Amino acid sequence: MSAPRVIAGAFRGRSLKVPRGAVTRPTGARVREALFNVLGNITGVKVLDLYAGSGALAFEALSRGAAHAVLVEHDRAALTCIRENAAALGVEARCAIVPLPLPRALAQATQHAPFDLVFCDPPWADLRAAADTLEDLVRRCALGSGARLVLEHSARDDVPRVSGLEPADRRVWGDTAVALLVPGDRGLSGEEGRTEP
Repeated sequence: MSAPRVIAGAFRGRSLKVPRGAVTRPTGARVREALFNVLGNITGVKVLDLYAGSGALAFEALSRGAAHAVLVEHDRAALTCIRENAAALGVEARCAIVPLPLPRALAQATQHAPFDLVFCDPPWADLRAAADTLEDLVRRCALGSGARLVLEHSARDDVPRVSGLEPADRRVWGDTAVALLVPGDRGLSGEEGRTEP
């Protein structure tokens, strides 16, 4: 696997370390670029990256102007990569790492709340458990006004129902789907989403 690179912003082109093996599945560059195009301006937001892996999504957000990122990960090899990536980019002061498995990590992670942007890229077989984690975030009042939650999942699966959140958008790139969820009644009705070329 080739090392992912930061796509845009202050750290554009910088390589990120990823752990060897199949435990971590970094979001592909094409999907990351398209996703951040959908998100638009994220300057000053506070990010929560669940299932952080190498931290590629959080570091991309920091590169594009996010103020702070909390990264949740429990795999030792992935944690080593996160710490090394943060040091190489010089963003240790803008990061907090929670080295615990979900859902146990939430109590510590939400000490940094409220969050404006949440990335949730679980192992695809764990989609329902990930949805439960997002529900827990809602119950903990950990989301800021206007928060957006990004749930990455297999394109073969429907977006799971998440109490307290509503789907605002869904995009499909190949076998990867990304659902954009928002709190309360701000979700969009009608078409479930689009498939990008």
